[in-house]
Amino acid sequence: MMNYQNKPYNYTQSQTGTLPVARTFVAGVFMWMFIALGITALTAFTFATTPSLMGIMITPEGGMSIMGWIITFSPLILVFVMSGTANRLSAPSMLLLYILFSVLMGASLSFIFLAYTGASIFKTFLITSGMFGTMAVVGYTTKTDLTKFGSIMFMGLIGIIIASIVNMFMHSGTMDYIISFLGVLIFTGLTAYDMQKIKRIGAQVDGYAADDNIRKMTLFAALSLYLDFINLFLFLLRFFGDRR
Repeated sequence: MMNYQNKPYNYTQSQTGTLPVARTFVAGVFMWMFIALGITALTAFTFATTPSLMGIMITPEGGMSIMGWIITFSPLILVFVMSGTANRLSAPSMLLLYILFSVLMGASLSFIFLAYTGASIFKTFLITSGMFGTMAVVGYTTKTDLTKFGSIMFMGLIGIIIASIVNMFMHSGTMDYIISFLGVLIFTGLTAYDMQKIKRIGAQVDGYAADDNIRKMTLFAALSLYLDFINLFLFLLRFFGDRR
């Protein structure tokens, strides 16, 4: 469970930003988001169906191996690396990290194919797509400023992260249910908030996505929506997933 909300750039209102430019930026964001989701899904399925690859992540006794733990936490580390070095990295380097992040996320998510049936995973994916698409449209079209709403959602996100860490030791089924329910609400809300933020960034972009910084902004925006989708999917899977 992770999300990235801090903006690595300072955006100023452009006097020449136009609606076609904004739409081009948003289209690029969704393109890279879908590419990342595709890479993640393919990697997760490949790992789950290849015993030799799963053997890297699982010990013979059935526990998580050291490499498994490294792969599981490496996507979070990459998010911090990308955000902390955004202004120093070139767009191609950022793209390489973005693709690497998508692959590692896929490897870390391969366990869901072992825990849940393929049919329930596909069903949950469709439900997630519907909810995500609806909230993305809401965020893009609403005239209401969602800035304060987004701040509340982000505070809620911090809360469920802390609660999840605590529940790792408590093993409370009730708390797990509450965390999952709140997680669905929070990432549904963050989808609308992030979509509005991306629309505004697109309106401030001066020119098409040929500039190095604009390419990096596109990747960061795609990463934000990608994390909203993945986290929403994982929380919904706790409700709709049928365990093997």
